[in-house]
Parts: sequence; structure tokens; C-alpha cells
Amino acid sequence: MTINKIKPLDRIDKVILSTLQADGRISNVELAKKVNLSASPCLDRVRRLENEGYIERYGALLCASKLNYGMTAFVQVTLNRTTSDTFKLFKNAVVTIKEVVECHLIAGGYDYLLKIRFADMEGYRLVLEKIADLPAIAQTSTYMVTEHIKHDSGVPLD
Repeated sequence: MTINKIKPLDRIDKVILSTLQADGRISNVELAKKVNLSASPCLDRVRRLENEGYIERYGALLCASKLNYGMTAFVQVTLNRTTSDTFKLFKNAVVTIKEVVECHLIAGGYDYLLKIRFADMEGYRLVLEKIADLPAIAQTSTYMVTEHIKHDSGVPLD
């Protein structure tokens, strides 16, 4: 039985990750130039970083407002009981609501923090009804986003 050891990241790996995080569409040839490698070793490194789980996926950042999801809110959710079965029921149900774009289990004064996107107040009301119908909900509190100051720009790298 062979155990694959994950190789520690070196400076070139970090530059590759930082570059891909900023521009996932960069060609391998351009990426190789940025990190001062030839194309083949650069591609080998990218594949290794993918295989080792440093790169989870590639995608595009979309303009939510152009796609009729221009409003954002955060919803604190408190469950009426905190058992493993209740958490599992909630988790399985919340992932089916397309307007819930993030869901985090929180340690502190409430159980979950949801980030939701919607078009307008009618859309907010409809998604809140979906959230209220989730299993074991005791209470929710909503915080409307009035201005986006800083968006998630990825993982900070040295």
C-alpha cells in the first residue's frame, strides 16, 4: 500500500494558485511565463495542485444584478433543538433552496448564517417563506445588505 504524501507548497506553487485565483481563464502558456517555467512543467504543477485538492474548481463570477438577483441579505437561523438529526434534516433541506447561496454552521448565539440573493422585496418574502418552512426553525433574523464594500476575493496567499 502506497501513501501519497502531499508535497509542501513552494513559491512557484503559490504564484500559480494566486494567478489562477485571479484569472482562471489564463492559458497554460501565459501562466508558465508568469511563473518562469516552461509549459509542460507548469501544467504538471497545476494538475498536481488540482489532484491534491488545493484547487477545488474553476468558474466565472457573474453579475448578480444583471441576472435579477441584485439584492442580498444575511439570515441568522436558530433551530428549536440542536441534535445531530436536526442538523442533518436542516442541512439536507437548506441546500435545495436556490436563493440560499451560502450556509454556515455557526458557534455562538445562533445556529446557522445564510447568505441569500433575490431580485426585490417580493423575492425576499418568497425566499423567507421557504426558509421558514425548513425543519426545526425556532427563529430567524434578517440583515439586508445596503452596500457591498468588499467581495470575497479568494484565499489570501503570501
